[in-house]
Amino acid sequence: MTPLQEQLVALGAVFETAALVDRIARTGQVPNAALGSVLGSLLVREDKPALEIYGGDDLNLREGYRALVGALERDTSSLQREPLRYALAMIGLERQLDKRSDMLQVIGSRLDQIQQQADHFGLTHENVIASFGGLYQDTISTFRQRIQVQGDMRHLQQSDNAAKIRALLLAGIRSARLWRQLGGHRWQMIFSRRKLLDELYPLLRAE
Repeated sequence: MTPLQEQLVALGAVFETAALVDRIARTGQVPNAALGSVLGSLLVREDKPALEIYGGDDLNLREGYRALVGALERDTSSLQREPLRYALAMIGLERQLDKRSDMLQVIGSRLDQIQQQADHFGLTHENVIASFGGLYQDTISTFRQRIQVQGDMRHLQQSDNAAKIRALLLAGIRSARLWRQLGGHRWQMIFSRRKLLDELYPLLRAE
């Protein structure tokens, strides 16, 4: 993969988590494979190619690619407004997190504990998701900037859905961090839209 394609995998994962958050908020449902793919990235601590971080292929990132294409095309009919808002908020929160080495240390040690839990129960078990969600609550949730999730209150008020949303936001911020480490930056989404779209269209056609 080219460096730009690697960046798009990571940015696609940011938008994937945003799309999944929106789906839970509106429907209370989330595909288990997509959930596992992005949550699994939280437990990859060593340097690996971007695709390997999300399970070896990008099948479970396609919804994110579509949301990203809609944002870059600026076509009101395909623009997913809430996922775009969540994705941009996660990219902003990652910038704040980067300045907090103390919080990064806490996240790292807590993820080590969650790894043991995931080995025992499985990645998408409710206990593991609750631990990811609790980690988000204890760390990122303490920032002044908060992500306000919009949706159906019947779904949002269920504790397991709330935990999934927090876990996904944590995974999205991890993907935003990877995107930046791979050389991605917000200006690309404004000044390099055509270049990004030229790389994204073939990824969607591969469906």
